[in-house]
Amino acid sequence: MDPLHLRSASTSLVMSFDSGEAEVIHWGADLGSTLPDLAILGEPIPHSAIDATVPAGLLPQASSSWRGRPALRGHRLADGVSGLDFSARLRAVTASAEDNSAIIVQTDSYAGLTVSSALTLHDGGLLELRHTLTNDGATPYQVDELATVLPVAPDAVELLDLTGRWCRERHPQRRPIQQGTWVRAGRHGRTGHDSSLLFAAGTAGFGNRHGKVWATHLAWSGNHEQFADSIGDGRTMIGGSELLGPAEVILAPGASYTTPALFAAYSDRGLDGISEAFYSWFRSRPHHVLPAASTATHPGKPRPVVLNTWEAVYFDHNLSTLIELADSAAELGVERFVLDDGWFRGRRDDHAGLGDWYVDGSLWPDGLTPLIDAVTSRGMEFGLWVEPEMVNLDSDIVRAHPEWIVGPSVQSYKDGGRLPIEWRNQQVIDLVNPDAWQYIFDRVDALLRENNISYLKWDQNRDQLEHGHAGRSSVHEQTLAAYRLFNELKKAHPGVEIESCSSGGARVDLGILERTDRIWASDCNDALERQTIQRWTGLVVPPELVGGHVGPTTSHTTARTHDLSFRAITALFGHFGMEWDVREVQGAEREELKRFIALYKEHRGLIHSGRMVRADVPDDSLMLHGVVAPSGASQGTVPPGTTAALFALVSTGTAFAEQTGRITIPGLEPDRDYRVEAIFPAPGDADYAHTFTQVQPPAWLADGAVAGGRFLAEVGLPMPILNPEHGLVLRFTAL
Repeated sequence: MDPLHLRSASTSLVMSFDSGEAEVIHWGADLGSTLPDLAILGEPIPHSAIDATVPAGLLPQASSSWRGRPALRGHRLADGVSGLDFSARLRAVTASAEDNSAIIVQTDSYAGLTVSSALTLHDGGLLELRHTLTNDGATPYQVDELATVLPVAPDAVELLDLTGRWCRERHPQRRPIQQGTWVRAGRHGRTGHDSSLLFAAGTAGFGNRHGKVWATHLAWSGNHEQFADSIGDGRTMIGGSELLGPAEVILAPGASYTTPALFAAYSDRGLDGISEAFYSWFRSRPHHVLPAASTATHPGKPRPVVLNTWEAVYFDHNLSTLIELADSAAELGVERFVLDDGWFRGRRDDHAGLGDWYVDGSLWPDGLTPLIDAVTSRGMEFGLWVEPEMVNLDSDIVRAHPEWIVGPSVQSYKDGGRLPIEWRNQQVIDLVNPDAWQYIFDRVDALLRENNISYLKWDQNRDQLEHGHAGRSSVHEQTLAAYRLFNELKKAHPGVEIESCSSGGARVDLGILERTDRIWASDCNDALERQTIQRWTGLVVPPELVGGHVGPTTSHTTARTHDLSFRAITALFGHFGMEWDVREVQGAEREELKRFIALYKEHRGLIHSGRMVRADVPDDSLMLHGVVAPSGASQGTVPPGTTAALFALVSTGTAFAEQTGRITIPGLEPDRDYRVEAIFPAPGDADYAHTFTQVQPPAWLADGAVAGGRFLAEVGLPMPILNPEHGLVLRFTAL
């Protein structure tokens, strides 16, 4: 078969079939339209090695003498004997390409296995890859793993992945690539607070704006692994797979298993180039007015200013109080009002009621209608918190159906079965059970049919560590059942938006984002923590899909106190909202908040469509990031007088030097002039005097400055000296 070459957005993927199997021989920089005879890439054979060239296959396998991690692990069950056909010898039989997509089929007729691999190199350079394994044999085949992997170039010598915990999600960690396998495993039954949203290999010292980077993301909301595998001959593969439990996937004759999609991007411009590839893919999806069969949900309207009631009232649901809160929110300019936990039957705290998705008549004798009418009559959408995948033992539904709780036992806990240890007083409802799935669908569907609800904050507050259906491991089936629940509710209510919340940021992946309209990055609204959380979440997820809220002056989760301006600047570069009793905000602080909400509304079109730019600032106590307007259709420019970019300069701690000095601003058009202004906080704002620690500001601060993009990127501007945990919003107007 002839080589296969996919090209898009300065990226090439080249596959060869000379070895008999599909082999990715290049994934990286664009190679142009013509290729040489690939026979020149034949490798030498060293002493004391296999007597053949060993391919790094699209599906690395021991039958080709690959000594690293194999892509396929499994075995056949026949006549009471297991472990048969343990080593497949897959060879390519067909390879077809159209535009920038390809289908490659590899088979092993002796083992009775076929793998079909689907690859698409999207317009922005993001590669999407998945495999489908089919059992062609006459007996069952157990799948233990089917991984999706790609090679990286020899000059990729560093790994970057992300980790974290509740209220501190998505923090980076680095290490050199060395021989062996580095594995990040998630066994949470959900994506996990410590999940690595991005798994990246790069050249030495790669940063936000420099270096070559090869990066992958596994679009799966259940158990998973991401890994780098570097073998003794110097080759390194990166990839990921679903982490299957014991005998979770056993294929009957003729049955198939499809892997989660692996998304992969290459950049020769550092991590910002990786983000551009992911953002391009998200933003090219169909908008929210969906065809019946579509699940793609990239927002098709401006992201509304949100007020969530959780940190304002917690479980204290009182109609008059909530209407007062709605009045205050509407006066500020809020566009979506979300009623959080505590509205349903028996829910006075987090010990009872989960699973009983009926409006509590003792709290709401007339249902939610009086509050919904109050909210919508003030020009706001109404949203509601739900947690459909969880139950409390103290609930009517568990009393009626104890067998609907997942666990390691065949019997229900009422019949002597063992329950998993509780987590926040919760257990998991078994969505693999069709009756339980139908009950949850019917209750959420009824809530949406009977009430004018525009938005669901969909929470999932526990790990699922002993997840079983009928005594067998079932995270795989539970994840697919949850996806189907989202899909069917979206189909029935296409106008309703859904947020993926999972104890904050424990379910953030492209699998769930195929079915939801935004994610909640963290339960932590502390602005200092959020600076890092949002920065690294934004590597993959564009800001319009990341909820960022202004919390109370003193953080609920850390007890830190921050000025309003720092909290607001932090929330600006996302889907902006508030989680705060805004009735308490009065006087100059209220006017500052109103002005900021107006600023967000003025610039959200830019924030939610522009190129993300993260500067490599030498001073670790400073962060500079922003968005630059997409290039215009003609001449690659934005019209004069247009806000071409917004940046935030943020101080996260005390600096080593006594003054900030000049900071360069990357990402602007080099031959374009800009007017630079500091627009928030501004003189007269309640927090302005707290923001700076200087006797005299830099010369340009009061009246702005005019400079070219090349000058700003190479020379920069002297920046004001910021107090720790304060920030400044800069606007760049095209001239």
